[in-house]
Amino acid sequence: MRILFVTSNRVGDAVLSTGLLDHLLKTYPAANFTVACGPAAAELFFRMPRCEQVIAFEKRRFGRHWLGLWAKLVGRVWDLVVDNRGSALGYCLAARARAGLRHRDGPKIAEIGAILGLDPPPLPVVWTAPADDAKAAALLPAGAPVIALAPTANWSGKIWPAERFAALFRALATSTLPGARAAVFAGPGAAERALAAPLLARLPDAIDLCGRLTLYEAAACLARAALFIGNDSGLMHLAAAAGAPTLGLFGPTPAAIYAPVGRRAAAVIAPVPRMDALALAQVHDAARSLLAGETVA
Repeated sequence: MRILFVTSNRVGDAVLSTGLLDHLLKTYPAANFTVACGPAAAELFFRMPRCEQVIAFEKRRFGRHWLGLWAKLVGRVWDLVVDNRGSALGYCLAARARAGLRHRDGPKIAEIGAILGLDPPPLPVVWTAPADDAKAAALLPAGAPVIALAPTANWSGKIWPAERFAALFRALATSTLPGARAAVFAGPGAAERALAAPLLARLPDAIDLCGRLTLYEAAACLARAALFIGNDSGLMHLAAAAGAPTLGLFGPTPAAIYAPVGRRAAAVIAPVPRMDALALAQVHDAARSLLAGETVA
């Protein structure tokens, strides 16, 4: 049995779709999968069981990326095409069954689950290998809790000030998680490192993991964190999927749609849609509530 799964070009949305893929893996234990996604998200699926191929395709003007993807897929007969992009691709391929996204209001995770009529939707997952877990153990040695910090985002309006990240870490490491180490995460490239640099400068003893990990290695590291705090980003969704207690910071973007989804995940929202309006005390209280198993206000 062959299943084609088409998902997002963005890391965060692709992470949110992994629960649906996990459901398919369990429902069709003899099936093999092809995953089509954007290049930034491709690594999410490199460790996925029974994944025959990951096809990374760049978004192009006037929807021309769909033509290129169709050309790579048209020569096969698919038993099932699941399209998380809401495109017409599945109807242009030979397929015995098709299911596609239909846009609806509410949380993105619920919209994804509705593709297969799943309510509640399945939680996102991560796939790692023993080598990834061993690398994470070497980078984040046991003996002290690790607070993972993700100070970057894909646009400046989503970024909480670096000085507040640093002050928050010091407050938590003093009282809530005594002796904690900071680990700073960011994506690849010079732009991401430049965004993380102000926090690294304020926390010179932090474990610097910026741009140094694949997505599956980052997932293995995040699974070891005692707490993750980060801006609305792909790393935030990855942390929640990895099982870390995850606190996402929101200002201008809609937490009602993109709040982190996991067994221990919550969003803290600025009182007005600006990140500089998100007070240190508000985030500190939310982090303590999350760790205590209480509802985050």
